[in-house]
Amino acid sequence: MNRKTTLINALAANEAGEIFELPGYAAAGMAGEVRSPLRFEETVPMPHGSELMMLPDRVPIFYNRKTRAVEAVAENPFEPGEPIFPVAVFNSPGYVATRVCAYQEWEGAKTLPLFSYGAVGWARDRFRSAAVRVDFEPRQDLRKMPEEGVAAGIVRMRAKMPENRLREHLEKCALIYGCPAGKNFFLGRYEAPLPTSRHCNARCLGCLSLQQQSGIPCSQDRIDFTPSPEEIAEVALVHIDRVNRAVVSFGQGCEGDPLLAASVIEPGIRRIRAATGKGTINLNTNAGRPDLLERIIDAGLDSIRVSMNSVRKPTYTAYFRPAGYRFEDVVDSIELALCRGVFVSINLLNMAGVTDARREVEALERFVRDHRIGMIQWRNLNYDPLRYWSAMAAAAPLGEPVGMHTLLDRIRGDRPDLRFGYFNPPKEKYRLIG
Repeated sequence: MNRKTTLINALAANEAGEIFELPGYAAAGMAGEVRSPLRFEETVPMPHGSELMMLPDRVPIFYNRKTRAVEAVAENPFEPGEPIFPVAVFNSPGYVATRVCAYQEWEGAKTLPLFSYGAVGWARDRFRSAAVRVDFEPRQDLRKMPEEGVAAGIVRMRAKMPENRLREHLEKCALIYGCPAGKNFFLGRYEAPLPTSRHCNARCLGCLSLQQQSGIPCSQDRIDFTPSPEEIAEVALVHIDRVNRAVVSFGQGCEGDPLLAASVIEPGIRRIRAATGKGTINLNTNAGRPDLLERIIDAGLDSIRVSMNSVRKPTYTAYFRPAGYRFEDVVDSIELALCRGVFVSINLLNMAGVTDARREVEALERFVRDHRIGMIQWRNLNYDPLRYWSAMAAAAPLGEPVGMHTLLDRIRGDRPDLRFGYFNPPKEKYRLIG
């Protein structure tokens, strides 16, 4: 390492989950097969609301300052015989993890739960994340979501919509799963969720609400009923009426793909638009059914966010595992929405080692030149990193990673007008974007 390079200190955890520094070692991150130490200047103070996690059945990888080598360290050097474990960070919304926590698995290690596992270390009396901020809006800042405010909002909404099953479902999201979108609805701010669909036509490796024979626990239960158009419109109109520049969104982590619920979403949107022209109606989707999307656009849809882990067919298919649609259908849906004047975002599920791999970067550069989408929402992919890298590398050649910072810079260079962010913008903002 260059003598002027400032490394940050390594973190480890013991079996009790206690986290501590390891003098003599620097924190390391990984991207695919590349493992390297974390430099101070490529990290940020760990964002408020982030969570530290100990990774069981795994050995941490650090940079040994004395030998100047990256190595696996299975035992506490200062307490011989005491096993130590890797420490990762689940960064707050709005931050892209530029590297994954460095580790290797024990034999027989179980698949990690559905979180992202960013690299983290310690320097200047604070935790530091290998991350870059792409969205500064405090939409999901937990400091602005007081529990007493959420509870008071629930009481008000129960009185206003006592029979509405969707309102009742959002209570579960806010109180049990701690869903920031659910909390925002009851607090009367920003974006309100409208979960609707019980079914999906993708079988994503990292599906948050449905895992079958994978051994991975779900992060939350999928909605088990289909709201009526009246219930959808009632929740949406309450939110739009009381929130300036309100956004209401179909397609949440607790549901399947909303296009498969077009039979209720289409009339639901028509009811909303019959009552008001205010508010932004957004659809988060895998976009596999352009025929159904067209019906929803006709009803009054303002924006669409298309989830993709890759713009290359082999790597997209290996993760989403489409059932009844093709990658080409997704591209057709994007072009349909653009032609109809709908604002289009790509929900790019990213992970260092794949998203910043050379061939993926080149494909993304071509994609944003060929398809004039308005925004990329950079979302850290919630999936076991080693298993994800293995699955994607088996699907198609990736090439060496260029680095997430370099990827962001290259896309900005190709499309200076392309907005980077994390949250669905209200139409007042993207009209200004042009």
